[in-house]
Amino acid sequence: MYRFLLSRQWVILTLVALALIPVMIELGFWQFHRHERRVAQNALIADNLAAKPVPVEELTSPGHTVARADYWRHVTATGTFDTAHEVVVRRRVSADERVGVHVLTPLVLKDGKVVLVNRGWIPAAGNQRDYPEVPPAPKGEVTVTGRLMADETTGASGIKDLKGLPDRQVMLVNSAQQAALLGRTVLGGYIQQTAPEPAGGSPELIPVPDHDSIGAHMAYAVQWWLFAAGVPIGWVVLARREKRDRETAAREAEEAEEAGGTPEPATASV
Repeated sequence: MYRFLLSRQWVILTLVALALIPVMIELGFWQFHRHERRVAQNALIADNLAAKPVPVEELTSPGHTVARADYWRHVTATGTFDTAHEVVVRRRVSADERVGVHVLTPLVLKDGKVVLVNRGWIPAAGNQRDYPEVPPAPKGEVTVTGRLMADETTGASGIKDLKGLPDRQVMLVNSAQQAALLGRTVLGGYIQQTAPEPAGGSPELIPVPDHDSIGAHMAYAVQWWLFAAGVPIGWVVLARREKRDRETAAREAEEAEEAGGTPEPATASV
């Protein structure tokens, strides 16, 4: 009674089911690995935020790529802000989802090297090609505390590095780009300022990154695995239903033939 499984219709259905199972299993593992990465990142952020601040030059140097293990580490830097070479980073979002810019100001250290400091968020100018009104940086020597961040790239951030922007406007925070513009030695990465608090509350300091939520990746992984398990179960249910329907049709045909009637043609349920 299971010869119908060799029909073209059932062969195609079986092949589709066999193809879906490994795909769904792989999608489940993909979501599971995303869950693991999120958990690991949350732990890294929490540990580094809790670590004691260290001088920035202990963790980075000119041309250095900030190690992932040092992301969000609190660092300190003492120097003088070079506001003449300050730039704004376009298309940045505030804590309450307003679109504006980040203020990126070079801090000249005592040894003459430069570290970039992201002083925070401000609204963009009415015309995005205009340079916005930037709150002044503190004058004289200042000690900045902040989170050490890696240079931004298009590949890592997904932000396209547009060309032909107005003067003193950039798309990415990148120490190599700024070193070329400044003509000075710039430390790799940049500082996301957390202290001192800006006068008047502007620029708005960038809030602590979310390191509590883990998202729904684990739930999605379990969901995909349940789907994978459901495929063979569904196939068996359909096959048994088809067998039952064919047996019923055959029995009705026999009864009709015995009664001298003309049986209705049997129809497949799949």
